[in-house]
Amino acid sequence: MSFENFDLSKLDLEKVFVNYAIPGGTKLVFAILVYLIGTIAAKWLLRLIRKGLVRSHLDAMLVNFVTNILRWVLTLLVIIVALEQLGVPTTSLITLLGAAGLAVGLALKDSLQNFASGVLLILFRPFRTGDFIEAGGREGVVEEIRIFSTQLRTPDNREVTMPNGEVYSNAIINFTAKEQRRIDLVIRIGYDDDLRKAKEVLEGVLASEERILKEPAPLVAVGELGASSVDILVRPWVKTPDYFATKCALTEEIKLALDEAGISIPYPQMDVHMDKDGE
Repeated sequence: MSFENFDLSKLDLEKVFVNYAIPGGTKLVFAILVYLIGTIAAKWLLRLIRKGLVRSHLDAMLVNFVTNILRWVLTLLVIIVALEQLGVPTTSLITLLGAAGLAVGLALKDSLQNFASGVLLILFRPFRTGDFIEAGGREGVVEEIRIFSTQLRTPDNREVTMPNGEVYSNAIINFTAKEQRRIDLVIRIGYDDDLRKAKEVLEGVLASEERILKEPAPLVAVGELGASSVDILVRPWVKTPDYFATKCALTEEIKLALDEAGISIPYPQMDVHMDKDGE
């Protein structure tokens, strides 16, 4: 059709208004109302959910994460419902979004694994910020638990960033989770030394160390008769923050006390007996 030959006088404006403008305007108004009301309802629901999560004493990072995900989901739902009011076929749109989500998920498989592991770490809390842990072959103080990674500070003040998937899929040892820790020392003395005297010396060293707890009581006992020494187990309990300093101090004090008592700490040795031929 040529617009030059179009006769505007032949256009039935009333028919256009009744058949197209009013229904279309009505749909547009309803779509806007649905969007506005849905947005207000979504915000109210999110505030309600956030309050419930906070009252459950969940981690703040997890609360923010859950509410952000729900915000996007509810916003998308409101938009889809509003488009339906305009007569837009949303089935194809939902199918397209699903296919796009699947493609993105396959492309970001490792990132999604780290993301899921981060959520589980925040939810189950095998460690907290400030704990000293061993995970994935690394040791350090936990500085931050992020959605995709965990940041550690090593004892020599290096920063280590580990993917959450690597942290969660391996054994996690939390050295500071409990209030008390046991120091495990093995003290070796010679077979010719006085065993009772050695135990008295060790018990005296433990009694003089103020950081050692009375309960549970420290253990001093023979653990093994080795190839070249008698192995004595020394196992006192201390408060977790005192573990490293007390262990170092005990090691030094025990060595000095044994030297003063004339008790030797033997080197590994082997006795070789040689027989002459014919004798």
